[in-house]
Amino acid sequence: MARAISSHGASDGASDGERHVVDRIGWLRAAVLGANDGIVSTASLIIGVAAASAPGANQTTAIVIAGTAGLVAGAMSMAAGEYVSVSAQADTENAELARERRELVDDPGGELAELAAIYVARGVDEATATTVAAQLMAKDALGAHARDELDIPLGARARPVQAAFASAASFTVGAALPLLTVFVVPAGLLVWAVGIGSLLFLALLGAIGAKTGGAIVWRGTVRVTFWGAFAMAATAAIGTLIGGAV
Repeated sequence: MARAISSHGASDGASDGERHVVDRIGWLRAAVLGANDGIVSTASLIIGVAAASAPGANQTTAIVIAGTAGLVAGAMSMAAGEYVSVSAQADTENAELARERRELVDDPGGELAELAAIYVARGVDEATATTVAAQLMAKDALGAHARDELDIPLGARARPVQAAFASAASFTVGAALPLLTVFVVPAGLLVWAVGIGSLLFLALLGAIGAKTGGAIVWRGTVRVTFWGAFAMAATAAIGTLIGGAV
């Protein structure tokens, strides 16, 4: 059951600041993905409906209905998708940990040698690796193997319900931004207002995500803004074509 050197183990010697950046990747990815999806999908939906219909009270009603439906459906979809995905991860983790528990009971000597071999592969001499492995297993055998062999830190296990709520919440916040614009902007300026406002929100989101993750800020900002603009331009073109045809 030996594995290659775990990616988690590679950061064991990192400084506290570096470790903290790595520790943020999981929730940061989910939050940025949810908010980004909420902004892009809802803004694109609003722009598509606005481009397909003539300005007026009926258009505003249709946009509000479509935007609200998109917000609710998107949030539920994000929650369900994240729950299923993280549940599958949690099931895999539980199965791996159960198997490791059995192996620790059935063959503790083999598991000690296996853990020591991982440290040797990282550059530790054999005698020191064996000593370290024995000490770690004496304190928490399952935790040592989970972290260094399976790359499953016991304190950072998959949490499906938490992930589902986080994804739904971040999507809802993102989707609410372009939807609220409908209520404060004249119908004739709606497409431009939603488009520009959403791009500004996306740029801010990309900058915050990059800054929090320790990445290059301008690169994250440009990447998120470009794809958001592309999605909104595509839906505006489709809405205009459909509106003209109908």
